[in-house]
Amino acid sequence: MKIRRGTPHPPTAPFNARVPSRGRLLNISLMLLSATAPLAAQNDMTLRQAVQMALHNNQAIAAASAGEKASTSRISQARAGRLPKLEYSESWIRSDNPVFVFSSLLSQHQFGEQNFLVGPLNRPDFLNNFQSQLTVEQNVYDAGKTRHAGQSAEISRQISAETRRRATDEVIAATARAYYDAVLSAEELKAAEQAVRSAEADLRRANAVRAAGLSTDVDVLSIRVHLAAVDEQRIRRSADLDVARAALNDVLALPLDAPHTLTSPLSRAAVSLDAVTDYEGSAIQQRPEAHQAQLFTKLAKTQADDARSALLPQAYVRGGFEADRQRFYDRGGANWSVSAGLHWNLFNGFADRSRIEETKTLVQKSEAEKKQTDSSIRLQVRRAWADLTAAEQRIEAARAVVAEAEESLRITQNRYEAGLSTVTDLLRTETAVLESRTRYLAAIHDQRIAATMLELASGRLNADSEVLN
Repeated sequence: MKIRRGTPHPPTAPFNARVPSRGRLLNISLMLLSATAPLAAQNDMTLRQAVQMALHNNQAIAAASAGEKASTSRISQARAGRLPKLEYSESWIRSDNPVFVFSSLLSQHQFGEQNFLVGPLNRPDFLNNFQSQLTVEQNVYDAGKTRHAGQSAEISRQISAETRRRATDEVIAATARAYYDAVLSAEELKAAEQAVRSAEADLRRANAVRAAGLSTDVDVLSIRVHLAAVDEQRIRRSADLDVARAALNDVLALPLDAPHTLTSPLSRAAVSLDAVTDYEGSAIQQRPEAHQAQLFTKLAKTQADDARSALLPQAYVRGGFEADRQRFYDRGGANWSVSAGLHWNLFNGFADRSRIEETKTLVQKSEAEKKQTDSSIRLQVRRAWADLTAAEQRIEAARAVVAEAEESLRITQNRYEAGLSTVTDLLRTETAVLESRTRYLAAIHDQRIAATMLELASGRLNADSEVLN
């Protein structure tokens, strides 16, 4: 066979072969993308990445942000009272009312000597009047109402900002809880699967001991019952894991069946505990609820000042320009006016006095609620601090128990094979190992959550907190 050097030529396509159309190629590409989409969607996700996703997608934060923007708009509305008001109006009237005709002719600068005749005065013809009005009014003094309205709007904006910050903190905490719930469920499933494998090994061991004539069928049946029990736990743990993953996706505002590989391990959080009083002081200074309580008191005092301003007079200046025409574009005249006014509510049935008393009571109410909020915040800090210290102690105790239970199981299995232990001892140690591992995992989970809750309670939790590492 001869080999020719040079650029090889592609094989010639058969005469009846069809080249795929552009639409068919697009369909094939879409099919390939859809086939690989589940693999691409199952990305690794750390706790910090989950928090960032939740902060971006969560609707509670979006709603709070929208409320803050609405409060900002109300500030501009309140400050509008300092600016002049400019209004324009256009109207048309056609009538033969004698007074209307007489006054309209004067306004239109069309009144003549013939209009003094008694007949036209009493029974005039129909008359059109196209009237254009432009008015401007400037508030000179309103006893501080505009200032109070602006202050109230600004305080409301600050309250909305604290509401958004509170929603952000709660989303971070909820994400951490849901994340570690899912991780705990996965670890508990692994422990249950390991218990199933251990029970299956015990069953094989029991069969071997029975074959050697060292035990009876009762031991084998007992281990089979134990195997069925731990397999039932495995099934329950698998269902719990599915629910935990769906709950995490709900917090992240994703489809409930969105797959993820959670890479942050269920490990003990490195926390250096401060004194509980330090956390309490931080909470009173930084918690959104504490700031809101102060702002509500400030808002109540501002409203009380506004209520007292109703007893003072208000002054304004007004100017106007008016054009009256028989036809829309001609046969008319114009005039202007300037005026100043004073409004003073001297008596309105004690309504203002009652409102002043109401606002005083609201100030007292907000001050009492602030004290109650501070006490509630301190209690939350103490509860979170106690949960964290208890979880730290539980981890140490559970770790020792796991090691002891595993060593006890190893010894019991060897003794059972030698005919020195009963099947009851074997099953008891198997159950003890599973329970100790479960308690140890739960202790680590609770320590992680307690550390996050303490950060939340003290007002220190944010997207960059070390507790999320």
